[in-house]
Amino acid sequence: MTDDLPLTPDSGWNALYLGGEWSDPGDRESIAVENPYTREEIASVPAGTADDVDEAYESARDAQESWARQPPQRRAGLITAALEFVREHREEIAELLALESGSTAVKSDAEIQTARGMMQEAASYPFRMKGQHAESIVPGKENVVERVPAGVVGVISPWNFPLHLSMRAVAPALAAGNGVVLKPASNTPITGGLLLARIFEAAGVPEGLFSVVPGRGSEIGDEIAGHEIPRVLAFTGSTEIGQGVAKQAASNNALPALELGGNNVHVVTENADLERAVDGGVFGSFLHQGQACISINRHLVHESLYDDYVGMLTDRAANLPTGDPTDGDTIIGPVIDETQRDTVLEFVEETLDSGATLETGGEADGLVVEPTVISDADNDMAAACNEHFGPIAPVIPYSSDEEAIELANDTIHGLSGSVHSEDIAQARTIADGIETGMIHINDQPINDEPHVPFGGTKQSGLGRYNAESILDELTTTKWISVQRESRNYPF
Repeated sequence: MTDDLPLTPDSGWNALYLGGEWSDPGDRESIAVENPYTREEIASVPAGTADDVDEAYESARDAQESWARQPPQRRAGLITAALEFVREHREEIAELLALESGSTAVKSDAEIQTARGMMQEAASYPFRMKGQHAESIVPGKENVVERVPAGVVGVISPWNFPLHLSMRAVAPALAAGNGVVLKPASNTPITGGLLLARIFEAAGVPEGLFSVVPGRGSEIGDEIAGHEIPRVLAFTGSTEIGQGVAKQAASNNALPALELGGNNVHVVTENADLERAVDGGVFGSFLHQGQACISINRHLVHESLYDDYVGMLTDRAANLPTGDPTDGDTIIGPVIDETQRDTVLEFVEETLDSGATLETGGEADGLVVEPTVISDADNDMAAACNEHFGPIAPVIPYSSDEEAIELANDTIHGLSGSVHSEDIAQARTIADGIETGMIHINDQPINDEPHVPFGGTKQSGLGRYNAESILDELTTTKWISVQRESRNYPF
């Protein structure tokens, strides 16, 4: 497969990328790739096997040592060339995201921009792998601590932001001198996996260093996570599955780097600028149909502003354009599949049965779930206590800063969040009190900058992506000492 093939669903994706070669499907089972809006099959890709995983990891291990010895400009050049490929093919990639993952134009633009930013940051990593010199307690000894690649990195990525959440692990891992094996989600094997193979093949990735093995997690997930070769296992997905991945990785003393589920709050204090708070609430709840680990899961609104906030949020939600994500005006496209739709609607139904009030939405047309606002909610209702991963905005009243913090922390998760107040001291006090890895004042929770650490606390993850943090995850330190003069030993 070459760079001259167009990046369209019918342009030869029915192959695996193993050890630097495109492998025909042979007698492997196939995975149907369906457009979540039309439910039409747009492509078919082979389902990888345990043998494919073995081959991918072995190829990466064999190629990694030579790659690690390459000068930093060679490794940086690979990432830069891949970045240029993404820039040149931006429109085609956006179309693939729309057709495979239901991404609207706003979401596709944001995802591609974020992926490119991560690649730009990764291109600097080869020049930032600095060691240190340390004095010795032994006369005549020199101590050097080097930062070296971890070895081989396994990556399991999700379907919601497939390009970015694959790229944020793959690009830094390659830049740091590692080999990589990527298993994308079975809903998005192209934009989360095989597209990256095309990108890095065009950029000149060394043969064998990078492989993409599509497949169902139930069939090869344990092989990817529990294999003896990888030294790091990067996973983004649900808390439940992530905990299983961590156990598999730890059984081989591999480092699990996990970004897991969230239940993020949007706190609107009595001192908030109401319009700004609603603006943030709309974006943070409904970008990509709420299918983001860092989207707003609960709106906590001070009782003095509660009715006004609910009214304004309802008006905005009811007027969001819904439908085909390839239409540039669409804001709310389809959720990823029938299971996700049914789960979202069940959360709504259970919440209303518990006494909440439906302000707008609550229905679906195909896989397009209406943007839904629910008032009179509380923390224990289904749409609030679960990570609903859909276009639902349960609004919960509170009466004091202390209560807002208590409600915010009443969850196993601690990923992101936001606080609105024109009294910055008040906002900072609340933000400091919320147990979360990230929180944003007078904004909303969906923020990701490549030079700032990204990750959660509690059961929302382990480790950090981006900046120096991901470089720490993907490398290890090595102590080398040189005894420059004879040493006196006690025997």
